[in-house]
Amino acid sequence: MNPLMPLLFGLLLFNPSAQTLADPQTELQENRRYFQNLFPKLTLQDYADGVYAIDPISRESWLAIEEFPPYEPQLEQGKVLFERPFQNGKHYADCFPQGGIGIAQRYPLWDKQRGTVVTLETAINDCRQQHGEAPLPYQKGDMASITGYMASTSRGKVIHTEIPTDDPRALAAYNQGKDYYYKRQGQLNFSCYSCHTQNAGKQLRSEVLSPMLGHTAHWPTYRMLWGELGTLHRRFIDCLVLLRIPLIPAQSEPLRNLEYYLSYQSNGIALNGPSTRK
Repeated sequence: MNPLMPLLFGLLLFNPSAQTLADPQTELQENRRYFQNLFPKLTLQDYADGVYAIDPISRESWLAIEEFPPYEPQLEQGKVLFERPFQNGKHYADCFPQGGIGIAQRYPLWDKQRGTVVTLETAINDCRQQHGEAPLPYQKGDMASITGYMASTSRGKVIHTEIPTDDPRALAAYNQGKDYYYKRQGQLNFSCYSCHTQNAGKQLRSEVLSPMLGHTAHWPTYRMLWGELGTLHRRFIDCLVLLRIPLIPAQSEPLRNLEYYLSYQSNGIALNGPSTRK
């Protein structure tokens, strides 16, 4: 039996009012109030620690691991890959403001020219293709190493995701990501909201469910289950598999819009990734 089945029967009824908030900023404020009431001892920045902000026993182990983080070799490799020139002599630094250093907190962003959400991973592959290089797979490997290095240069910088008011397509993308977060799907009839808002802090078998605030602050992440760094979209897809939801590709439009929604809701939280998780 799927380990989520016991939780299925214990879920609270879906709260439709959560989907009818007036605008992104209003929803951000409502979410902050909800989690402040749920976890009154936490500061906004605490949410960057994910489940370790609300699970003191696991937090002790996590802090011990972070003293000698297992992802350091991949960050070193990511720096080497980031600085290695393409065959035409150009570099990743030529594709990004500030040479790609200290900019991870700006992603995902809205590309008005193309009318789409651009994540750091898609920006990296855009850069590669612009200079005649093959795209990298999105979930792990070199992509996770490069984004891990870039994220490490943005530690301490606050998430700053904008929804341009002069382009209604940006708000539409945000709302599509929001709809995906709330939509119940799959054989178990779960949504992201079911676990990470409605039941945040509750226990699923031996695991505590993390709150949605700060979900984009610590990626890419070294998961013990993976034994390597993986991207946020790799984690998205893991959840789809676990919940028996039809799979869609990493960096597909629905998942990019979901990241856009989650990142906006985490505005003001400083990046602390890469990090480790179970």
